[in-house]
Amino acid sequence: MKIFWKVIAGLLALLAGLFAVYYYNLDMKLMRGVVIPLLNRHYDARKIEHEI
Repeated sequence: MKIFWKVIAGLLALLAGLFAVYYYNLDMKLMRGVVIPLLNRHYDARKIEHEI
């Protein structure tokens, strides 16, 4: 029975963490702060093959 309550507590903690990510929009803040600058730096350094 002790394992059951540990599993339930773990699942509730996971649910609370996922809710915090959703509520504070942390995934988009990570994208804007980390991923997009990395992608911009990568694509700005590329040699342009076709000029439009």
